[in-house]
Amino acid sequence: MIKKIFFQTIFFNFFFLKEVFAAESVGMPQLNPEFWISQIFWLTITFGILYIILSKLILPKISANLELRKSLIQENIEAAEAQRKDSETKLKDYDEIVLKSKIEANNIFNDAREKVLKNINVKKENLDKQIDEEINKAEKEIDILKKNAPRKINKIAIETSSEIIKKIIGAEVNNSSISAIVDDLSKRNGNKYYGN
Repeated sequence: MIKKIFFQTIFFNFFFLKEVFAAESVGMPQLNPEFWISQIFWLTITFGILYIILSKLILPKISANLELRKSLIQENIEAAEAQRKDSETKLKDYDEIVLKSKIEANNIFNDAREKVLKNINVKKENLDKQIDEEINKAEKEIDILKKNAPRKINKIAIETSSEIIKKIIGAEVNNSSISAIVDDLSKRNGNKYYGN
């Protein structure tokens, strides 16, 4: 590259030779052809030193920095790609966890619902049994009352009649005769009230 610049400089110097001689006549010694050899010598030395400094010191550092940046960029790209894949994997895992959680929650809800329904049914059955037992017990008590009612009514009727007659007549009446009358009346009207 430096050689190319050197030869281009020489070519352009000779190409503009007329202008150079015109400038030398005005008083520009660096354009005088007798100084050209020394100028070319120092130009070669200067550009040679510049070339050596650039090629041995500056350009290797620049290229090393470029390579370092390139490798850093590549590492960053690879790290970003790895993180993207990791994020996608974690997102899939998260979606799976959410789906499993929904399924588990649904199963827990269904199990709890079934348990509650079973408990309700068991309690309902127990309550129905208790109600049936109470109804049966009440019916038995009613039957017992029905069976004992005529006797109690007759007793009350005899006692009440005896008291009423005693107050009306003023004398005690034989309970057996009142009892016979009450029994006779209860037998006649018993079917009407007790269904016997």
